[in-house]
Amino acid sequence: MSDPTASTPRRAPGAAIVLAPPDPEWAAAFARESAAIAAALVGLPITLHHIGSTAIPGIVAKPVIDMLGVVPSVEALDARAPQLVAIGYEAMGEFGIAGRRYFRKDAPDGVRTHQLHAFAAGSPEIDRHLDFRDYLRAFPATAAAYAALKRELAARAGGDVRAYGDGKTAFVRDVERRAAGWRAGGGHAS
Repeated sequence: MSDPTASTPRRAPGAAIVLAPPDPEWAAAFARESAAIAAALVGLPITLHHIGSTAIPGIVAKPVIDMLGVVPSVEALDARAPQLVAIGYEAMGEFGIAGRRYFRKDAPDGVRTHQLHAFAAGSPEIDRHLDFRDYLRAFPATAAAYAALKRELAARAGGDVRAYGDGKTAFVRDVERRAAGWRAGGGHAS
């Protein structure tokens, strides 16, 4: 399979943070990779969602396809981790978030192309991720503000991925709070 992010700027480890312009190919790249994951995990029910900035129309993003996987149990996924490794993923365990299973996939040159964040059905992390994505899709002005913040942080942070991530935290937490209320209100209040 070809690299779905080959046409967009990419970041080598230690290099400046690269934000790519919105690319309609990201949705197709998610569809291809989610099909590959589902095929690799045959016998394990998994629901895959496209999350992260590549899932938000019209905004810049690091050209990495983020996926949220919902499985019956993370232990069942752990037992099938070798099947994901066989299609190019590295199994990272919880990787700092309790209850998560994190898998990452890099291109041959070491540039990250895909990330899978998997949780057991019922985890509050699932709603948190989906609410954030859906809120930004529903409120383009908030998505544009997020994109502007990301551009500013990428320019300021250089290659410091931690500074870039930390700089987004307050904005993300505020949107998560509003998004949870929006969902609880049936998607009508902001």
